[in-house]
Amino acid sequence: MDRRHFLTLTAGGLLTAGASQARALSSGRLVEYPAFASKHVDARRVTVWLPEGYDASAEPFGVLYMHDGQNLFETTHAPFGEWGVDEVLSGMMARGEAPRTLVVGVWNTPKRYVEYGPAALVDAVPEPTRSVLKAQARAPLESDAYLAFLVEELKPFIDRTYRTRPSREHTSLMGSSMGGLISLYGGLTYPEIFGAVGCVSTHWPLGSGEGPGVSRDQWRTDVLSGLTTYLERALPKPSGTRFYFDYGDQNLDSNYAPYQARVDAIFAARGYRRGRDVESLAFPGADHNEPSWNRRLSIPLKFLLNAPAVSAAP
Repeated sequence: MDRRHFLTLTAGGLLTAGASQARALSSGRLVEYPAFASKHVDARRVTVWLPEGYDASAEPFGVLYMHDGQNLFETTHAPFGEWGVDEVLSGMMARGEAPRTLVVGVWNTPKRYVEYGPAALVDAVPEPTRSVLKAQARAPLESDAYLAFLVEELKPFIDRTYRTRPSREHTSLMGSSMGGLISLYGGLTYPEIFGAVGCVSTHWPLGSGEGPGVSRDQWRTDVLSGLTTYLERALPKPSGTRFYFDYGDQNLDSNYAPYQARVDAIFAARGYRRGRDVESLAFPGADHNEPSWNRRLSIPLKFLLNAPAVSAAP
């Protein structure tokens, strides 16, 4: 089971919705929205990272939206370690390896599994595994509502408040584990919004990998069937949205290879070109945690943030 499924975050001490706080980092600064209200989902904390040079420049910035925002920039609220997104992306921009980009970190809530579990994918999983998955969620899935929050409420606010490039070509979505699942779901549900999607150590089993009356082998078979059904229905031919996948081989990541192989085959059959429309990488020795993701973070960022050149129309 994804250990973050059980992580509980307190809401104590949060400010009223709309209030913000700012503080400097060694690389850029953070602006905090401690209780960002929504009509779709529960209020949550949102952290915006502005890189060095943002205030001195008149140029617009691309935007990378990332889930599990409490784990991205600081260790204070990250029990398993931080991604170090600010340090990695600052270095990449300084070296000319990434365009000007600000990052919006969307914190999770006690409903993490309920919000990150793709409803249409779970519905495509055959019985009996589907029922076990829904029982493990302990509540109806709210993934569609969570994506509506991102697209209808958070993104318009970010584009109004900050100097952004709002087009899909400059808007990316990324997460790890269950965050990888909801990123894929977001890219397939809103291809007109997200031009690049990053799925790191994607938790393809969707849940614990076994349950009452369902063996590990049966679980894998059913989830693979559901993945196939869902992707064959939802994945369009290449149309500009690019997808990045990866996984390691330690602990939870050791379960992901057969699922990723199926996903890769479906993308290839649909006409996605490796290295251009889609990238899928394996990292031997890599674990399912933030330190491992930090060590390879520049790889997905380079793919996601640098759109291939498009020939001018005649």
